[in-house]
Amino acid sequence: MNLLKSLASISIITSCCRILGFIRDFLIAYTFGASVETDVFFSIFKIPNLLRRIFSDGAFSQAFIPVLSEYKTKYDKKTIKDFIATILGVLITLLMFFIILGIFFPSSIVLITSPGFSKDTNKLYLGVQLFKIIFPYIFFVSLSSFISSILYTYNCFLLPSFSPILLNISIIFFTLLSTFFKPSCFNPQISSLGWGIIIGGMLQIAYQVPTLCTKNILVFPKFNIKNSGLKKVLQRISPAILGVAAGQISLVINSIISSLFNSGSISWLYYADRLMEFPVGVLGVSVSTLIFPKLIKHHTLNSKIEYSKLLDWGLRISVLLSFPGTAFLFIFSKPLIISLFEYGHFTDFDTIMTQKILLCYTSGIIALMSTKVLSTAFYSIKNVVTPMKISFIILLITQILNIIFVFFLKQSGLALSISISAWINTFLLFFSLCRTKIFKPQPDWLNFLWKIFLSTIIMSLFLYIILYFIPSWHVGNIFIRITRVFLVFILSSFVYLISLKITGINLQHFYYKITH
Repeated sequence: MNLLKSLASISIITSCCRILGFIRDFLIAYTFGASVETDVFFSIFKIPNLLRRIFSDGAFSQAFIPVLSEYKTKYDKKTIKDFIATILGVLITLLMFFIILGIFFPSSIVLITSPGFSKDTNKLYLGVQLFKIIFPYIFFVSLSSFISSILYTYNCFLLPSFSPILLNISIIFFTLLSTFFKPSCFNPQISSLGWGIIIGGMLQIAYQVPTLCTKNILVFPKFNIKNSGLKKVLQRISPAILGVAAGQISLVINSIISSLFNSGSISWLYYADRLMEFPVGVLGVSVSTLIFPKLIKHHTLNSKIEYSKLLDWGLRISVLLSFPGTAFLFIFSKPLIISLFEYGHFTDFDTIMTQKILLCYTSGIIALMSTKVLSTAFYSIKNVVTPMKISFIILLITQILNIIFVFFLKQSGLALSISISAWINTFLLFFSLCRTKIFKPQPDWLNFLWKIFLSTIIMSLFLYIILYFIPSWHVGNIFIRITRVFLVFILSSFVYLISLKITGINLQHFYYKITH
């Protein structure tokens, strides 16, 4: 198995999902702009995403995948299926509890996460409306993530990576539908986005279930509290939840602060975050997802040398890709925002405000990508306590920085706090991992970093030359603008690859082969 080829495949599919996500965001920006309605929608959509990251994508996966990998290595199919069925039963019970909580206390939950809405009864009323539609999405997306975790353990990476595309297609379809049938079907019109999310969540589950059947691991939920695997997961999940929750609490606090700013602030933060998440979500997540099961396997087999080499490979790939990604977003921030979002109700002022926030976000992209790989290393050795402790330190630091930066930079201060905290998080994780003595960085890192930096500088000069000759990016329709940006991206990538070749870095050096 060539990990570089696998990474390329996963990244391509994830990129397609992100591109569809940008089409979705373009339609939202075009239809609603950066308005009161979008502020409310993005605030409400964060609530199920917050719970998803705590109980499924984040803490749950970190506790569940290592135990499932152990079961897959040591036990027969019947025992494995019994373990999966038990975990599924507990997960469904937990999710139903939260959904019932949401049904009975919608206003309270909305006000806790967005206290700024209390000043405007229209915002609060709309928020409660959208909450009632969107909140059940936590059930569907959590089950989808659960299925994805199983498939990752069985070395099926491409199919789960494709499932988020269905969510974006559903939202796009309902957004377009609302422009034709808004008086009769969707009142208010932005409620169409909520229905798109719910249907998209259902599609994500339906799409993955047949693969479970073909691999003979489709199960029905059980509730067996005596299952030994369940006990192992529960032992690991508490500190994992605390660790992930610390990061999500920081996001909730940021959401609360942004709800206190003028209308449009939440939307500007959302659009800037979407652009920043493109390299982090495509590349950082792809690398960590790919190496996680392999790191667990090397640790289980006590192959310290292979473990260290694979982790070093993951970090080098992250650095190799994050440097040019940071430079491109920093230099081309305004053309990107103009080309993707500045249409219809999204104004030039919205572009300027979104750009300011994005520039602050870009300073943390390298650290955010590296953190995903380093965190994966701790979870692969079943050490969830160290990341948890560091997460709470970072939570405290982030909020202290928020107090300082928000006073001077307002919305941009929230982004800058996250970026600085990400760097502190990376260094703390790196040095803590080195202290475990399970990871030893391979030689020649300083020379490697210097070559990456030099290649990035050359690419950056090329981008500045492009901006000099094309000063305005408002010309043309959306297809012309995006095509122009895409061509610049391809050319700058080519310049970066040539620069790497000149400095002595060949992509063949990253052809990491691993046996099944």
